[in-house]
Amino acid sequence: MDNDNTPFPAFGDEVIRATELRKTFELSRRQRRLDRTNDVYRVAVDGLSLSAYRGEIYGLLGPNGAGKTTTLRMLSTLIKPDAGDAFICGHSIRKQPDKVRDVIGFMTSELKLEGFFTPSYLFDFFGAMHGIEKSALAARKQELFSRFGIDKFAEVKVKDLSTGMKQKVSLVIAIVHDPDVIIFDEPTNGLDVLTAKVVTDFLLELKAMGKSIILSTHIFSLVEKLCDRVGIIIDGRMVADGTISELCDGMTLEDKFFEIYRETKGENV
Repeated sequence: MDNDNTPFPAFGDEVIRATELRKTFELSRRQRRLDRTNDVYRVAVDGLSLSAYRGEIYGLLGPNGAGKTTTLRMLSTLIKPDAGDAFICGHSIRKQPDKVRDVIGFMTSELKLEGFFTPSYLFDFFGAMHGIEKSALAARKQELFSRFGIDKFAEVKVKDLSTGMKQKVSLVIAIVHDPDVIIFDEPTNGLDVLTAKVVTDFLLELKAMGKSIILSTHIFSLVEKLCDRVGIIIDGRMVADGTISELCDGMTLEDKFFEIYRETKGENV
């Protein structure tokens, strides 16, 4: 790993700065047939830049396939950008990925927990990976398991839990180390209304604690309820960015989004 300790430029309360991120994937023959294209490569993210600040929730809004998940996976150091860089709490995702992982929590509905293990075991395992001392880890477990109602299921194997409970377990594991930055890919995807409310209420609590949260979604009401600022991403490009009031100028977010979409794509929707 490159241990470049180049100091992070002073951006005030800016916790995340991404600049000109780009990511391209090679398409398999099967994927090319499904997409009816002869293109060997697909640009998933194309020169995307964004900033997120301390104590705010930033939403990436866009249709499926727009590049939201790829962007968040780059920010989370799960995949490397082909070009560009991002700094999170002063650490480069390209040069200091280990330091980035220390300060972020990443959650996705696609995260699959090993069904043989219990929530208690998994929480302890990931806590130890983050180097959390045992007594502090026990206190953190008690706090989060009680907060999300996991305590009654702490010793039940994950494979026997409901979908909502599995999502709650994934959430507490993602934040076991009390990260300053939380990155959520479609935080309410596949959840029942009760579990979705538990998750969204907790995101607002984290914001009130001064955490920085960046999430992706295609749900307009979720952005309107949670987000201080929103970036609209279409075909891997950031086409609009700002507060909802700045972007919408009296329109609903849904109407404004489709206006921007039509202007960007040149299509009627």
